[in-house]
Amino acid sequence: MIKNYIKTAFRGLQKNKGFTAINILGLALGLATCLLIILYVVDELSYDHYNTKASRIYRVNEDLKLGDNSVKYAVCMPPLAKTLKTEYPYVENAVRLKNAGSWHVKKGNSNILENKLVYADPSLFDVFTLPMIEGSPSSALVEPNSIVITETTAKKYFNSLNVVGKTLVLNDNTPVKVTGVIRDIPRQSHFNFDFFLSMSTWADSRSNEWLRSDYNTYVLLKDPSDAKKLAASFPELLRKFSGAQMQADMNMSIEAFEKSGSFFRMNLIPLTDIHLKSSLSGELGPNGTTQYIYIFSAIAIFILLIACVNFMNLSTARSSNRAREVGVRKVLGSDRKHLIAQFLTESILVTFVATILAFIAALFLLPLFNQLSGKELAINSQSLVWIIPSLLFISLFVGAIAGAYPAFYLSAFQPVDVLKGKLAAGFKGGRLRSFLVIFQFSISIFLIIGTLVIYNQLNYIQTKNLGYNRNQVLIVQNVFELNKQAKVFKQEVKEIPGVMNATMTGFLPTSNWKSTAIYYKDATLDQKKSLFPQSWEVDEDYVKTLDMRMVAGRSFSKDMPTDSAGIILNESAAKFLGFNDVNKILYRGLGGKNTLDNVKQYHVVGIVKDFNFNSLRESIGPVVMTLAENTGALSIKVDTKNLPALLSQIKDRWKELSPNVQINYSFMDQEFDASYRTEQRTGQIFIVFTSLAIVIACLGLFGLAAYAAEQRTKEIGIRKVLGASVSAIAGMLSKDFIKLVFISILIATPAAWYLMNKWLQDFAYRINIQWWVLVLAGVAALFIAVITVSFQAIKAAIANPVDSLKNE
Repeated sequence: MIKNYIKTAFRGLQKNKGFTAINILGLALGLATCLLIILYVVDELSYDHYNTKASRIYRVNEDLKLGDNSVKYAVCMPPLAKTLKTEYPYVENAVRLKNAGSWHVKKGNSNILENKLVYADPSLFDVFTLPMIEGSPSSALVEPNSIVITETTAKKYFNSLNVVGKTLVLNDNTPVKVTGVIRDIPRQSHFNFDFFLSMSTWADSRSNEWLRSDYNTYVLLKDPSDAKKLAASFPELLRKFSGAQMQADMNMSIEAFEKSGSFFRMNLIPLTDIHLKSSLSGELGPNGTTQYIYIFSAIAIFILLIACVNFMNLSTARSSNRAREVGVRKVLGSDRKHLIAQFLTESILVTFVATILAFIAALFLLPLFNQLSGKELAINSQSLVWIIPSLLFISLFVGAIAGAYPAFYLSAFQPVDVLKGKLAAGFKGGRLRSFLVIFQFSISIFLIIGTLVIYNQLNYIQTKNLGYNRNQVLIVQNVFELNKQAKVFKQEVKEIPGVMNATMTGFLPTSNWKSTAIYYKDATLDQKKSLFPQSWEVDEDYVKTLDMRMVAGRSFSKDMPTDSAGIILNESAAKFLGFNDVNKILYRGLGGKNTLDNVKQYHVVGIVKDFNFNSLRESIGPVVMTLAENTGALSIKVDTKNLPALLSQIKDRWKELSPNVQINYSFMDQEFDASYRTEQRTGQIFIVFTSLAIVIACLGLFGLAAYAAEQRTKEIGIRKVLGASVSAIAGMLSKDFIKLVFISILIATPAAWYLMNKWLQDFAYRINIQWWVLVLAGVAALFIAVITVSFQAIKAAIANPVDSLKNE
């Protein structure tokens, strides 16, 4: 019986090759897109699950509010990890990680800049699953100046994995002993380092300060249920260990501190939630967001629904052609259940063929999708374990759902009515088909509006006045490697023709260098009159090099010796303090007892216009700049007319001063773009998926238009004989479809406006959705529909009426 169903299904599909091709192509595109998005979502949801103890690992975060200033940190105090392990029996272990920044690693006669270095406690391997190939996990990070590297790094520097006991030289003067080699960390990890330096190498790691946060701290609990108990104990822990230091440094208890409206709190986040649910200051790497998971999942479902809608539309539209077949079968004694089975077999056969094509298409499209998304997705033996069953399930499910209505609809025909020709034919009267076309184009219009809004927001980010000029700024990184020659390098670079100015500091609007400090309005260091801003060390050329604008006072000057105790505020800091002009005084504690000997006085020399130094998702916070030497980077304002020659001269100056260390540079506008790469990639993917959704919707509309024209062939012939013009006939055939698109516009526009406005709320600086965006999306959808339908309408209208009427 099944064999007969399949054979009959093949014959039926071959009779209608055009409709079959449209159905298979639409479903294949929908399924291929769905598969790619599923791979993306699964990849995002799998972060940190490679850890065998993942369900018991939590990171400790910190929230700090001082006056009206608040900061959320992914880092905590130096002694916290050890304290948690000793104070709480249900804490099995704890480990700290501290980003070590960039180092040059010696290989032969050259030094290679490496950015993936981190300090780690010896308990690292007890908490995280980092399989060791060479060395002992229990002792690998115990000794100072010991280091554990990944297998790729071992091959890179030694061409071997048997490297335990060998030495690496960091920054040309720090030898470290290799004590272990681990497997490469899976890419689905919220941290991904190549070098793990022993924490004991870093002297600050032994600090007992409880009012400073620098270390990413993780706890391994004996049972996941202990997380609530541990989180509830944090207030008492802080009172016990931070209270005395707060009293000494700020002249107040924690209770008084909190009573004033400020607070100092800790909380826990599960390890597997970090990638998608955490974006705090001090993260060990860029994280994702659940928002895009929801967006892409919704798109996958929408596109799959559009493909299914096409199938149902075309199947029910062909009902009149299949009606006589059903009538004859019923007269010959066929049961309804056999007819349903026949039509479902035909439906599932189509989806099965489409699924095979979708899998092949996904394989070919995966490299392009990886390029768009910045992922390294792959279909391999591991992923096939779930991909093949999933595709088979989707094939059966989609086939059954998409074919259910046509199957039950067609099998319900009464043979007497069918054979007497009483069933309505064609597009008219097909309420379900009309609803499904509206559904398709509503989704398409929604995606068009979403794409336009995302594009406009990204364009706004690129063109917004940020308060500084990022164009034509070359950043030479890690100038501190020149040691005492750093100032010489700056002066020599400024003398090169084509260099307009240069400033030396690592604190830049596009860099990850961040530092905070507490400033007070009076010498008593009363925290009620405090400011908790970003505190940046800059030189006298900073404001001019970055084209910042002073709104009051002046910038730092090398001709003013008193500027060593001067500060520049941004507008946000000045507004918070109530300063409308300069010649104001701020105070900063130097640590220890709050006596006049431990307080430094600063005078405000200038107020600079607010500039964006965080993501445009965040409002501009207060910034205080002090005049101090910082050799983190040299930012050079250049004339780009002859950039290659200029770069060559800058490299030559560097090589003269540091022949063994390779120069590392970038451009500020590139660094700015990199910080919004996620949004840019999302916009590109959105455009691609929207285009696919429209193509799939148009395939269905094309098929329906062709069928409607076919059903009205004789009517068209008669109208032409009676003198109807081609335009009149084309308009007659098109108006039913155009009406449905208009209804789709009315449904989709308000929904898209509401949801995209909610998406924009995540940006502190954002566009307003203009009316023309909504109109443009509607016009675009209408234009696409008209072009799709008109092709078939005109083709039918110009046909010779003799051919359509000769059989009558």
